[in-house]
This record gives sequence, structure tokens and C-alpha cells, in this order.
Amino acid sequence: MSDTQTNSLVERLSARFGDLVKVTVSHGQTTAEVAAASLLSVATALRDEPGFRFTEAVDLCGVDYLGYGQTEWDTTDVTSTGFSRGVEGEAIGRFTWADRPRDVAIPRRFASVVHLLSIELNQRLRVRVFCEDDSLPVVPSLVHTWPGLNWFERESFDLFGIIYDGHPDLRRILTDYGFVGHPFRKDFPLIGNVEVRYDPEQKRVVYEPVSIEPRVLVPRVIRDDADLIQAKAEAADHWREN
Repeated sequence: MSDTQTNSLVERLSARFGDLVKVTVSHGQTTAEVAAASLLSVATALRDEPGFRFTEAVDLCGVDYLGYGQTEWDTTDVTSTGFSRGVEGEAIGRFTWADRPRDVAIPRRFASVVHLLSIELNQRLRVRVFCEDDSLPVVPSLVHTWPGLNWFERESFDLFGIIYDGHPDLRRILTDYGFVGHPFRKDFPLIGNVEVRYDPEQKRVVYEPVSIEPRVLVPRVIRDDADLIQAKAEAADHWREN
């Protein structure tokens, strides 16, 4: 959206919803942060009222803010030779939300984010709602406001464990029905919790605890790749010629 459209949308959101919505703009994207208790009424107004008309829900996803702002990758501050695990202190998956290594400007761990489109006004809006309880993340379902979000909410439930209250058929959509945990949570191990193999004696697939040792192997060398250097040189020559 243009700067004029963005400013207009921010003003209309603030005037219509007041303290119910916290409006921010970052990188040209307008975000409306809504409390879970107010989500359904705000969503209905955003869809139906002439000043908004966000009739299309483009996407919905879950977010886990565990480790937000943290990095485990050594980059510019490493030596020029050798390899190491490249982990600076505690990294994602090695601490809990309560024991995260530093404070961040995020009030809760889990959030649900929906991206809306107003075809009539040619505007986009990002709506974010935080789950009040980090141990049992629950937000209202928006399926009855935008029916197309049905499978998106199931995906968010499957991968993040966010419960969408009021969803007509909230069950896993990508992982197996017997899958334990939610693989997109930041504290879920990259290697998983179980592994499967075919047991010839039992003549079936069996589930066992993961036998791989968790580890992070990160090269501490920043390499100047020859192909990248050549591509940059060719791009520079092309720019000069034209």
C-alpha cells in the first residue's frame, strides 16, 4: 500500500476501535494487535463495515516467540580457521519460556496471526492475537467469520498446539494422528522425539526413541565462495556497460 493508504488505515483503525486494538506499522505493513476476548467482534467489524471491508482472509499461522531475538550462530566474531559447534550460550530448544536468557518486548509466547485483504479498498492488514496462557494456548476460531481459514487453523493447531476455540473440526492435518508434540514449537528437537523402522520379526513398523545424539555442527569460517565472487563481478560489469 502507499504511505497515504497506510496512514489512512491506521487512523481509521484507531478511531473505530480505540484501546481495543494496538496499531503499528513496520516495513510498510500495518499490524492490528487484538486481545483474544475482543477478537471476534473486531474481526466481524473488519469484514463487514464500509471503512474496512476485509472480506478475504489470505493466510493464518501460529507463531512461537520462544527465543525471539536470540541467535546461536557465530558469524563475524569468529576466528578465520577451524570448526566448532558455533553456539553462543543457550540457544533455542535449550531453555524454557520462563528461563529464556534475556527479556524481549513480547508479552506472551504464542500468537495467531491472520493476513486480511480488502479487495474493495485495495488494502491489507495483519491481525495478531496472543494466547493468554502459555501452557494451554487458546484463541477464538475465526472460521465462522472467514470459512476459508478452516484448514489454516488446523495446521496451526497441529504444528504449534494452538487451540482454536469454536473450530468445528480441530484435529491434526499434517502429522500422524498419534504424533506426540507440535513440531514447529521452538523447543521441539529438530531430530524429533521418536524414530520408526520396520521390524521383520513383528512384521510391522515400530516406534522407538530417537537414537541420534542432539548436536549442532556449525562451521565457524565465513568463506568467500568463488562462484559468488564471479557472479558479483559479472553483475558489476553488466551495470557499467548499461
